[in-house]
Amino acid sequence: MRSTPHPDLPNVDPSVVLPDIQELLASAVVVRIPLSLPFRGISHREAVLLRGPLGWAEFAPFTEYADAEASRWLLAAIEGGWYGWPAPVRDSVGVNATVPAVPAAQVPGVLARFPGCTTAKVKVAQRGQGLMDDLDRVAAVRAHLGPAARVRVDANAGWDLTQARDALIRLSAYDLEYAEQPVAEVPDLARLRRTLAADGVSVPIAADESIRRAQDPIRIAREQAADLVVVKVAPLGGVRAALRIVAQCGLPAVVSSALDTSVGIAAGVALAAALPDLRHDCGLGTVALLQGDVTGAPLRPAQGLLTLDAAHRALAGVRAELMEQHRADPGTAGWWLARLARCRALLGEPRPEFT
Repeated sequence: MRSTPHPDLPNVDPSVVLPDIQELLASAVVVRIPLSLPFRGISHREAVLLRGPLGWAEFAPFTEYADAEASRWLLAAIEGGWYGWPAPVRDSVGVNATVPAVPAAQVPGVLARFPGCTTAKVKVAQRGQGLMDDLDRVAAVRAHLGPAARVRVDANAGWDLTQARDALIRLSAYDLEYAEQPVAEVPDLARLRRTLAADGVSVPIAADESIRRAQDPIRIAREQAADLVVVKVAPLGGVRAALRIVAQCGLPAVVSSALDTSVGIAAGVALAAALPDLRHDCGLGTVALLQGDVTGAPLRPAQGLLTLDAAHRALAGVRAELMEQHRADPGTAGWWLARLARCRALLGEPRPEFT
Protein backbone atom coordinates (compact mmCIF):
# COMPACT_ATOMS: atom_id res chain seq x y z
CA MET A 1 0.00 0.00 0.00
CA ARG A 2 1.02 3.58 -0.69
CA SER A 3 -0.26 6.87 0.56
CA THR A 4 -2.81 8.86 -1.43
CA PRO A 5 -1.81 10.58 -4.70
CA HIS A 6 0.14 13.75 -4.24
CA PRO A 7 -0.83 17.07 -5.87
CA ASP A 8 2.63 18.69 -6.00
CA LEU A 9 4.22 16.63 -8.75
CA PRO A 10 3.14 18.44 -11.93
CA ASN A 11 5.86 16.82 -14.05
CA VAL A 12 5.10 13.34 -12.73
CA ASP A 13 2.11 11.14 -13.49
CA PRO A 14 -0.60 12.22 -11.00
CA SER A 15 -1.05 8.61 -9.89
CA VAL A 16 2.50 8.56 -8.54
CA VAL A 17 2.61 8.82 -4.77
CA LEU A 18 5.19 8.67 -2.03
CA PRO A 19 6.03 5.18 -0.77
CA ASP A 20 4.61 4.31 2.61
CA ILE A 21 6.69 2.85 5.42
CA GLN A 22 5.89 -0.76 4.49
CA GLU A 23 7.26 -0.24 1.00
CA LEU A 24 10.38 1.44 2.36
CA LEU A 25 11.02 -1.27 4.94
CA ALA A 26 10.55 -4.04 2.39
CA SER A 27 13.88 -3.25 0.74
CA ALA A 28 15.76 -1.53 3.56
CA VAL A 29 19.29 -2.73 4.34
CA VAL A 30 21.33 -1.04 7.08
CA VAL A 31 25.08 -1.00 6.51
CA ARG A 32 28.03 0.10 8.62
CA ILE A 33 31.24 0.77 6.70
CA PRO A 34 34.59 1.55 8.37
CA LEU A 35 36.46 4.71 7.44
CA SER A 36 40.10 4.77 6.45
CA LEU A 37 40.63 7.81 8.70
CA PRO A 38 38.47 9.30 11.47
CA PHE A 39 36.19 11.99 10.03
CA ARG A 40 33.66 14.21 11.80
CA GLY A 41 34.51 12.30 14.98
CA ILE A 42 33.30 8.96 13.60
CA SER A 43 35.14 5.82 12.55
CA HIS A 44 32.28 4.13 10.65
CA ARG A 45 29.62 5.41 8.28
CA GLU A 46 26.13 4.03 8.75
CA ALA A 47 23.39 4.21 6.12
CA VAL A 48 20.06 2.70 5.13
CA LEU A 49 19.88 1.52 1.53
CA LEU A 50 16.41 1.59 -0.04
CA ARG A 51 15.40 0.14 -3.40
CA GLY A 52 12.68 1.92 -5.34
CA PRO A 53 11.26 1.30 -8.81
CA LEU A 54 14.17 3.27 -10.33
CA GLY A 55 16.92 1.68 -8.29
CA TRP A 56 18.87 2.10 -5.07
CA ALA A 57 18.83 5.19 -2.87
CA GLU A 58 20.42 6.12 0.46
CA PHE A 59 19.07 7.46 3.74
CA ALA A 60 21.97 8.40 6.02
CA PRO A 61 21.45 11.52 8.15
CA PHE A 62 24.14 11.86 10.78
CA THR A 63 23.04 10.54 14.15
CA GLU A 64 22.98 13.94 15.82
CA TYR A 65 20.31 15.24 13.43
CA ALA A 66 16.81 15.41 14.87
CA ASP A 67 14.03 13.57 13.06
CA ALA A 68 12.52 16.71 11.54
CA GLU A 69 15.82 17.54 9.86
CA ALA A 70 16.54 13.92 8.99
CA SER A 71 13.20 13.63 7.19
CA ARG A 72 14.59 15.82 4.39
CA TRP A 73 17.24 13.15 3.82
CA LEU A 74 14.41 10.66 3.36
CA LEU A 75 12.73 12.88 0.76
CA ALA A 76 16.01 12.98 -1.14
CA ALA A 77 16.22 9.18 -1.08
CA ILE A 78 12.63 8.87 -2.29
CA GLU A 79 13.35 11.28 -5.13
CA GLY A 80 16.28 9.19 -6.35
CA GLY A 81 14.74 5.73 -5.97
CA TRP A 82 11.14 6.48 -6.90
CA TYR A 83 11.06 9.55 -9.19
CA GLY A 84 14.49 10.05 -10.72
CA TRP A 85 16.52 13.20 -11.22
CA PRO A 86 16.21 16.15 -13.62
CA ALA A 87 17.98 16.17 -16.96
CA PRO A 88 21.73 16.93 -16.88
CA VAL A 89 23.50 19.73 -18.70
CA ARG A 90 26.97 18.10 -18.45
CA ASP A 91 28.20 14.53 -18.30
CA SER A 92 31.18 14.94 -15.96
CA VAL A 93 32.13 17.04 -12.94
CA GLY A 94 35.45 17.99 -11.39
CA VAL A 95 36.10 16.65 -7.90
CA ASN A 96 38.22 17.88 -5.02
CA ALA A 97 40.34 15.81 -2.66
CA THR A 98 39.22 15.93 0.96
CA VAL A 99 41.88 16.15 3.66
CA PRO A 100 40.62 15.40 7.19
CA ALA A 101 42.22 17.05 10.22
CA VAL A 102 45.27 14.79 10.06
CA PRO A 103 48.84 15.68 11.02
CA ALA A 104 50.76 17.36 8.21
CA ALA A 105 52.96 14.27 7.77
CA GLN A 106 49.90 12.25 6.71
CA VAL A 107 48.81 14.69 3.98
CA PRO A 108 50.66 13.00 1.07
CA GLY A 109 49.08 9.66 1.92
CA VAL A 110 45.59 11.19 2.04
CA LEU A 111 46.05 13.00 -1.27
CA ALA A 112 47.22 9.77 -2.89
CA ARG A 113 43.65 8.49 -2.47
CA PHE A 114 42.45 11.16 -4.92
CA PRO A 115 44.48 10.61 -8.12
CA GLY A 116 44.22 13.42 -10.64
CA CYS A 117 42.51 15.88 -8.30
CA THR A 118 43.97 19.38 -8.54
CA THR A 119 41.68 20.87 -5.89
CA ALA A 120 41.81 20.00 -2.19
CA LYS A 121 39.45 20.82 0.66
CA VAL A 122 41.29 20.85 3.98
CA LYS A 123 39.49 20.48 7.30
CA VAL A 124 40.48 23.10 9.87
CA ALA A 125 39.27 24.30 13.30
CA GLN A 126 39.12 20.72 14.57
CA ARG A 127 38.21 20.49 18.24
CA GLY A 128 41.31 19.73 20.29
CA GLN A 129 43.68 21.22 17.70
CA GLY A 130 45.09 24.71 17.25
CA LEU A 131 45.81 27.13 14.46
CA MET A 132 49.36 25.85 14.04
CA ASP A 133 47.95 22.41 13.21
CA ASP A 134 45.80 24.01 10.53
CA LEU A 135 48.66 26.05 9.12
CA ASP A 136 50.94 23.02 8.96
CA ARG A 137 48.26 20.91 7.26
CA VAL A 138 47.38 23.54 4.65
CA ALA A 139 51.05 24.22 4.00
CA ALA A 140 51.62 20.50 3.41
CA VAL A 141 48.70 20.36 0.96
CA ARG A 142 49.97 23.40 -0.93
CA ALA A 143 53.51 22.00 -1.06
CA HIS A 144 52.30 18.62 -2.30
CA LEU A 145 49.90 19.90 -4.96
CA GLY A 146 51.94 22.86 -6.12
CA PRO A 147 51.18 26.53 -6.80
CA ALA A 148 48.64 25.93 -9.57
CA ALA A 149 46.33 23.79 -7.43
CA ARG A 150 43.21 25.14 -5.75
CA VAL A 151 43.15 24.83 -1.96
CA ARG A 152 40.05 25.52 0.10
CA VAL A 153 39.51 25.17 3.85
CA ASP A 154 36.44 24.03 5.76
CA ALA A 155 36.00 25.05 9.40
CA ASN A 156 32.52 23.55 9.90
CA ALA A 157 31.63 26.69 11.91
CA GLY A 158 34.41 25.89 14.38
CA TRP A 159 35.69 29.45 14.89
CA ASP A 160 34.21 32.54 16.46
CA LEU A 161 34.49 35.81 14.57
CA THR A 162 37.85 36.86 16.03
CA GLN A 163 39.38 33.42 15.57
CA ALA A 164 38.16 33.26 11.98
CA ARG A 165 39.62 36.65 11.09
CA ASP A 166 43.00 35.79 12.62
CA ALA A 167 43.09 32.31 11.08
CA LEU A 168 42.12 33.41 7.58
CA ILE A 169 44.62 36.27 7.58
CA ARG A 170 47.36 33.72 8.27
CA LEU A 171 45.96 30.98 6.03
CA SER A 172 45.59 33.43 3.14
CA ALA A 173 49.35 33.09 2.65
CA TYR A 174 48.54 29.76 0.96
CA ASP A 175 46.31 31.36 -1.71
CA LEU A 176 42.97 29.94 -0.63
CA GLU A 177 40.21 29.38 -3.17
CA TYR A 178 37.68 30.02 -0.39
CA ALA A 179 36.90 29.34 3.27
CA GLU A 180 33.84 27.20 3.96
CA GLN A 181 31.59 28.08 6.92
CA PRO A 182 34.30 29.70 9.08
CA VAL A 183 31.72 30.86 11.65
CA ALA A 184 28.28 29.60 12.59
CA GLU A 185 25.90 32.55 12.38
CA VAL A 186 24.84 34.38 9.22
CA PRO A 187 25.42 37.88 10.68
CA ASP A 188 28.96 36.86 11.64
CA LEU A 189 29.60 35.53 8.14
CA ALA A 190 28.59 38.94 6.77
CA ARG A 191 30.77 40.74 9.33
CA LEU A 192 33.71 38.49 8.51
CA ARG A 193 33.41 39.20 4.79
CA ARG A 194 33.44 42.94 5.48
CA THR A 195 36.31 42.68 7.95
CA LEU A 196 38.49 40.64 5.60
CA ALA A 197 37.82 43.09 2.77
CA ALA A 198 38.80 46.01 5.02
CA ASP A 199 42.00 44.14 5.94
CA GLY A 200 42.81 43.64 2.28
CA VAL A 201 42.52 39.84 2.65
CA SER A 202 41.13 38.15 -0.44
CA VAL A 203 39.50 34.96 0.84
CA PRO A 204 35.98 34.33 -0.48
CA ILE A 205 33.46 32.93 2.01
CA ALA A 206 31.35 29.86 1.28
CA ALA A 207 28.22 28.93 3.24
CA ASP A 208 27.49 25.29 4.00
CA GLU A 209 25.72 24.73 7.33
CA SER A 210 24.01 28.10 6.85
CA ILE A 211 22.38 26.59 3.76
CA ARG A 212 21.76 22.92 4.56
CA ARG A 213 20.75 23.32 8.22
CA ALA A 214 18.88 26.63 7.93
CA GLN A 215 15.16 27.29 8.03
CA ASP A 216 15.78 30.17 5.62
CA PRO A 217 18.76 29.31 3.39
CA ILE A 218 18.16 32.33 1.15
CA ARG A 219 19.07 34.62 4.06
CA ILE A 220 22.73 34.13 3.09
CA ALA A 221 22.15 35.97 -0.17
CA ARG A 222 19.89 38.66 1.31
CA GLU A 223 22.47 39.60 3.93
CA GLN A 224 25.44 39.32 1.54
CA ALA A 225 27.01 36.84 3.94
CA ALA A 226 28.76 34.60 1.40
CA ASP A 227 30.40 34.61 -2.00
CA LEU A 228 29.22 31.13 -2.88
CA VAL A 229 27.05 28.34 -1.49
CA VAL A 230 27.79 24.69 -0.77
CA VAL A 231 24.81 22.43 -1.45
CA LYS A 232 24.24 18.78 -0.56
CA VAL A 233 21.43 16.72 -1.97
CA ALA A 234 20.29 14.78 1.08
CA PRO A 235 20.10 17.56 3.71
CA LEU A 236 18.21 19.81 1.29
CA GLY A 237 15.57 17.24 0.38
CA GLY A 238 16.68 16.21 -3.08
CA VAL A 239 18.27 17.35 -6.32
CA ARG A 240 15.34 19.55 -7.36
CA ALA A 241 15.13 21.24 -3.97
CA ALA A 242 18.87 22.00 -4.10
CA LEU A 243 18.60 23.40 -7.61
CA ARG A 244 15.80 25.69 -6.48
CA ILE A 245 17.83 26.99 -3.53
CA VAL A 246 20.84 27.71 -5.75
CA ALA A 247 18.63 29.61 -8.18
CA GLN A 248 17.05 31.65 -5.39
CA CYS A 249 20.42 32.50 -3.83
CA GLY A 250 21.86 33.63 -7.16
CA LEU A 251 25.38 32.71 -6.04
CA PRO A 252 27.93 30.27 -7.52
CA ALA A 253 27.48 26.80 -6.08
CA VAL A 254 29.69 23.90 -5.08
CA VAL A 255 28.12 20.46 -4.70
CA SER A 256 29.37 18.44 -1.77
CA SER A 257 28.57 15.13 -0.08
CA ALA A 258 27.88 13.89 3.41
CA LEU A 259 30.44 11.08 3.49
CA ASP A 260 28.06 8.87 1.54
CA THR A 261 28.43 5.46 -0.02
CA SER A 262 28.56 5.43 -3.81
CA VAL A 263 24.76 5.32 -3.82
CA GLY A 264 24.55 8.68 -2.08
CA ILE A 265 27.41 10.13 -4.12
CA ALA A 266 25.49 9.30 -7.31
CA ALA A 267 22.79 11.76 -6.22
CA GLY A 268 25.46 14.43 -5.74
CA VAL A 269 26.77 13.78 -9.25
CA ALA A 270 23.20 14.15 -10.56
CA LEU A 271 22.93 17.56 -8.86
CA ALA A 272 26.30 18.77 -10.13
CA ALA A 273 25.42 17.56 -13.62
CA ALA A 274 22.12 19.46 -13.56
CA LEU A 275 23.37 22.83 -12.27
CA PRO A 276 23.09 25.46 -15.01
CA ASP A 277 26.40 27.03 -13.92
CA LEU A 278 29.20 25.08 -12.25
CA ARG A 279 32.50 26.92 -11.77
CA HIS A 280 34.13 24.93 -8.98
CA ASP A 281 35.25 21.36 -8.41
CA CYS A 282 32.86 19.47 -6.17
CA GLY A 283 33.29 17.62 -2.89
CA LEU A 284 32.10 14.28 -4.24
CA GLY A 285 35.24 12.18 -3.88
CA THR A 286 34.72 11.01 -0.31
CA VAL A 287 34.19 7.35 -1.21
CA ALA A 288 38.00 7.36 -1.11
CA LEU A 289 37.72 7.76 2.68
CA LEU A 290 35.70 4.54 3.09
CA GLN A 291 37.28 1.12 3.55
CA GLY A 292 34.44 -0.54 1.68
CA ASP A 293 31.35 0.13 -0.40
CA VAL A 294 28.08 -1.50 -1.44
CA THR A 295 28.74 -1.55 -5.17
CA GLY A 296 31.20 -3.37 -7.35
CA ALA A 297 31.80 -0.10 -9.22
CA PRO A 298 32.68 2.45 -6.50
CA LEU A 299 32.34 6.10 -7.44
CA ARG A 300 35.96 7.18 -7.16
CA PRO A 301 37.30 10.04 -9.30
CA ALA A 302 39.38 9.26 -12.37
CA GLN A 303 41.73 12.04 -13.47
CA GLY A 304 39.95 14.31 -11.03
CA LEU A 305 36.51 13.70 -12.58
CA LEU A 306 33.31 11.81 -11.88
CA THR A 307 30.95 11.05 -14.75
CA LEU A 308 27.25 10.37 -15.01
CA ASP A 309 28.06 7.05 -16.66
CA ALA A 310 30.14 6.09 -13.62
CA ALA A 311 27.26 7.10 -11.33
CA HIS A 312 24.86 4.88 -13.27
CA ARG A 313 27.34 1.98 -13.14
CA ALA A 314 27.71 2.42 -9.39
CA LEU A 315 23.96 2.22 -8.84
CA ALA A 316 23.59 -0.74 -11.18
CA GLY A 317 26.51 -2.44 -9.46
CA VAL A 318 25.04 -2.58 -5.94
CA ARG A 319 25.61 -6.15 -4.79
CA ALA A 320 23.83 -8.22 -2.18
CA GLU A 321 27.08 -9.79 -1.04
CA LEU A 322 28.66 -6.38 -0.42
CA MET A 323 25.64 -5.20 1.56
CA GLU A 324 25.81 -8.41 3.56
CA GLN A 325 29.53 -7.91 4.18
CA HIS A 326 28.82 -4.49 5.70
CA ARG A 327 25.44 -5.27 7.25
CA ALA A 328 25.00 -3.54 10.61
CA ASP A 329 24.43 -5.53 13.78
CA PRO A 330 20.78 -6.05 14.80
CA GLY A 331 20.81 -3.33 17.44
CA THR A 332 22.19 -0.72 15.06
CA ALA A 333 19.84 -1.83 12.29
CA GLY A 334 16.85 -1.63 14.62
CA TRP A 335 17.77 1.91 15.64
CA TRP A 336 17.99 3.00 12.00
CA LEU A 337 14.76 1.32 10.91
CA ALA A 338 12.90 2.93 13.81
CA ARG A 339 14.35 6.27 12.74
CA LEU A 340 13.27 5.63 9.16
CA ALA A 341 9.72 4.97 10.35
CA ARG A 342 9.65 8.13 12.46
CA CYS A 343 10.89 10.26 9.57
CA ARG A 344 8.32 8.79 7.17
CA ALA A 345 5.60 9.51 9.72
CA LEU A 346 6.77 13.12 9.97
CA LEU A 347 6.43 13.52 6.23
CA GLY A 348 2.76 12.55 6.41
CA GLU A 349 1.36 13.70 3.10
CA PRO A 350 4.32 15.96 2.36
CA ARG A 351 4.76 18.64 -0.22
CA PRO A 352 8.05 17.53 -1.83
CA GLU A 353 9.71 19.67 -4.43
CA PHE A 354 9.88 16.99 -7.11
CA THR A 355 8.85 19.41 -9.88
